[in-house]
This record gives sequence, structure tokens and C-alpha cells, in this order.
Amino acid sequence: MNLRFDDKLVAVSGAGHGLGRAIAENFAKLGARVHGCAPYAAEIPGVTMAVVDLADRAAGAAWIAAVEQAGGGAIDVLVNNSGGVAGQTFKPIETITDGEWDQILAANVGAAFTLCRAAAAQMKRAGRGRIVNISSGAGLQASLTGIQAYATAKHAVVGLTRQLAHEFGPHGITVNSVAPGLIPSNPASSEQWESYGPARQAAMLQAIALRRLGTPQDIANAVLFFASPLADFVNGQILQVDGGK
Repeated sequence: MNLRFDDKLVAVSGAGHGLGRAIAENFAKLGARVHGCAPYAAEIPGVTMAVVDLADRAAGAAWIAAVEQAGGGAIDVLVNNSGGVAGQTFKPIETITDGEWDQILAANVGAAFTLCRAAAAQMKRAGRGRIVNISSGAGLQASLTGIQAYATAKHAVVGLTRQLAHEFGPHGITVNSVAPGLIPSNPASSEQWESYGPARQAAMLQAIALRRLGTPQDIANAVLFFASPLADFVNGQILQVDGGK
């Protein structure tokens, strides 16, 4: 099958680097009109990038409106990839501040909620659309990071995915999620991997059936599947892309 997304309007959050960049690049190479956002300036060939702080819900909604205006209608594929640990590391829960907790919840589930809400009206009106939320293995079990807010936020992204699949399904819109395993794709995840040291790294690789870490392309491939006609009858699903952990 020659998978193409010619003239499809695609919006990818957190597209500045890592998984989001790979996702945006793949859609662009396959003919889509791709818009990406990041909290800092970034350039990706074939992708219209915008600087957006998704902790500001009004800014997130304004970005979606701008993408719809530029594309002349509803977004065909919305990929909620924004998230991460916001530079935090594990601390005992009794030492965590309100601000630290709120920051991670806002970057992950808050951002996904904001963009889904903003895109919903036009998608429902059009009677079609695909939403793919990037969750995590930490949305299905305890997080390797130990960061309580991160595990909580990614579990919430899984819940949001399942709930919206039921709300949006009657309108011809599917909502699914890709749950990556540990993929050193940005400074935070690379630092996390390096912190384990050679012995623990070897043990972790032995616990993966394919005996390797994943790559951003592995995640992009899963997103392309959910966005393609191959997944026309797939809705409310969480696809773990972790090599068989």
C-alpha cells in the first residue's frame, strides 16, 4: 500500500524536536500540509512552525484556530505530542511543590485537553478526523522516572483518549494513543538513559524482546498507522510501542 496524506491538514504539538519532529517530518514527506508548535523557535522543512506555550490555554486555542484558517477548514489529523517532565527529576512526594505538580499536568494532559477542545467543533462539523495522543508506558504502569505527576498525567492522557473516542466516534472521528517505551529522543530522555549506567542499561535491553531501544521513527510509524485508512475501524486504543517489554 502506498501510504500518502496528500493535502491533509495535520497539526502536531511539541514538534520542535524528538518524537514530535519525527512525526511532523513524516507527515510532510507524505504530502500533508503540516503545522507544528513548540515553546521555542524551531524550523522543520515542509512544516509551518509556531511558537506556542500550551500552558496558556488561550494560546493553544488560538494556534488551532490559526491552523484551521490557514488550511481552510477542519484539521484532518491532530497529534498531541506535547509533554515531558519539564526538567524535573524524582523527589519524595512530601517535597514537591504545587507549582512543580501543576507544571507537568499542564504540559501533558492539560495541553492535550486544550487542543482537542479547540479542534472539536470543526472536526464534528466536518464529520471526520483523527486524533492521536502520545501517552507513555508511564500511562499504563509506574514511571521509570519516579516522577509522580508524570505518571499521573500520562494515565490521564490514556483516560482522555478513551473518553473522547466515545464522544467523537459518532461524528466520524477516531481518537487513539501511542504509548512509547523508553526512547532517548531529547535531552531529558537521553539524560535519563545515561543515568542508569552500563549494567542497568544492559539489563533493561535484556527485558525488551527486540533487544534494542526504540527510535522516533518507530513512534512516527505508529502515528501514521492511526492516521491512515488502515485504522478506519480502530478507535479508543492504546498502542504500546516498546519492542515487547
